[in-house]
Amino acid sequence: MIRQSAFGIALSMLVLASGFTTTHAPGHTSTKKRLGHQSLSMSSDGSASYFIFNTAELEKSVFDQINRYRLSLGLPKLTLSEKITKQARIHSQNMANGKVPFSHQGFEQRVNAIPLAYSSAAENVAFNQGYSDPAAEAIHGWLRSREHLNNIKGDYNLTGIGVAVNAKGEVYLTQIFLKSDKR
Repeated sequence: MIRQSAFGIALSMLVLASGFTTTHAPGHTSTKKRLGHQSLSMSSDGSASYFIFNTAELEKSVFDQINRYRLSLGLPKLTLSEKITKQARIHSQNMANGKVPFSHQGFEQRVNAIPLAYSSAAENVAFNQGYSDPAAEAIHGWLRSREHLNNIKGDYNLTGIGVAVNAKGEVYLTQIFLKSDKR
């Protein structure tokens, strides 16, 4: 079952889809676009600010911040997997382009497309607009949400992060978590 919730934040917008988790144990068999994007943000006084985003840098920021958080709790660091990242990027790009709704739709297909054996998987997604650091805003929202936090603190060892920005300056973030015995 997929549950959705939304959080509005002053002047800018951050939306989270509730964290999605599945436990599942199949064996598996998976374009990389790193684009800079410009986003326009309107402040309360009516002035405009432009932010240029490098999606690869945002992905690295999410990875580093989540691992710092896990380490602060005494949890092991996650290992970044390009195979998982590929599926996370595809999902973020599809949401940003309107091919799929902002949701966990297709989660099972995404994780099944990752060529890794795993025993459990989870996903966090976020969407925001108008922030100078959309990665930090997404993580802040995830840490305040029980479902997302459970995924971040979960018994996973691999992760992949995908970020996409559309022409409206909307930033979509997907983080997939896997528990795998093989890397």
